[in-house]
Amino acid sequence: MSSPAMQLPSNVTVGLDLGDKTSRVYAVSAAGDRLREATIFTTAADLTRYFGQQPRWRVVLEVGTHSPWVSRALAALGHEVIVANPSAMYGRKRRRKRNDRLDAEFLARQGRADLQLLYPIQHRTPAGQQHLEVLRARDQVVRVRTKLINHVRGAVKATGGRISRCSTDAFAKRAALEVPDILQPAVTPLLGLIAELTRQIAGFDRQIERLIAEQYPVAQRLQQPAGVGPLTALAFVLLVEDPGRFAKSRDVGAYFGLVPRLDESSSSQPQLRISKAGDEFGRRLLVSAAQYMLGPFGLECDLRRHGEAIAQRGGKNAKKRAAVAVARKLAVVLHRLWISDRPYEPDYLQSRRHQHAT
Repeated sequence: MSSPAMQLPSNVTVGLDLGDKTSRVYAVSAAGDRLREATIFTTAADLTRYFGQQPRWRVVLEVGTHSPWVSRALAALGHEVIVANPSAMYGRKRRRKRNDRLDAEFLARQGRADLQLLYPIQHRTPAGQQHLEVLRARDQVVRVRTKLINHVRGAVKATGGRISRCSTDAFAKRAALEVPDILQPAVTPLLGLIAELTRQIAGFDRQIERLIAEQYPVAQRLQQPAGVGPLTALAFVLLVEDPGRFAKSRDVGAYFGLVPRLDESSSSQPQLRISKAGDEFGRRLLVSAAQYMLGPFGLECDLRRHGEAIAQRGGKNAKKRAAVAVARKLAVVLHRLWISDRPYEPDYLQSRRHQHAT
């Protein structure tokens, strides 16, 4: 590993390619000349040792597992930190020649040339990240429980039996009464795990309710549209964090990757799938809420009518396209509810059409 860096001028751009154990440093001058290369440990102590005594540098790194805490640590040391978005920089195709050194050099030179080429992102606050992890942990537990329930149902079917339909919360008790004796040794321990996971999920739900009541009351207002529950509302608040970051509410759909990708050239304007940019968890929750709105329990409203109109066009995957379109509009509605502080009007567009017609 390198020794502590000798002091360089303040007009230096540093590319920092983060690795799990070690990270590569590449520094260039304002004129683009290489000043220094180094390899440091990806630890708070080594970052402080290397960057702590330097004047204000521009440090460019890619978003990743370590980028939240590293960016905060470097900013606390007085540096200008730019977190680049590699998926936007490179698209689907990565550069053909790349290693840690070349990646660090690429970040440094891009950061020196034009920050817009890096598509910089803003990491959420430590508190926001901590609270979001509660939601992500709940999501993981729910997924594990679903896999176990499906396994139990499949095992029972293979013996000619069936577990009666019931809610996931009641599954462990119901299955305990209906699992064939021959499967009891294999399935009973799984039912105990399912019951414990159900208790853990209920605990997460109570945490979410407390967070909304004590720290994120705006999430309560965002639950006005039928189909948006505490989990979706709080996830939307935590993932957006600052509603003022969007010039227009329509931009929120793109933030969650719910708009079609763009690949136009001259007269070629192909219809592409959605970009799936941004946070997958938040996008999945919005689509799930949209599916509820379009389902048998959804209420009549502008959002439902919008989705039904798209579904009626027919064609392959019409229902999926309708759910995505409703999810995109739902993101816009939630943002408007947040910044306008106005009550939700489920039939707002329909009432306006009636007014214009009369």
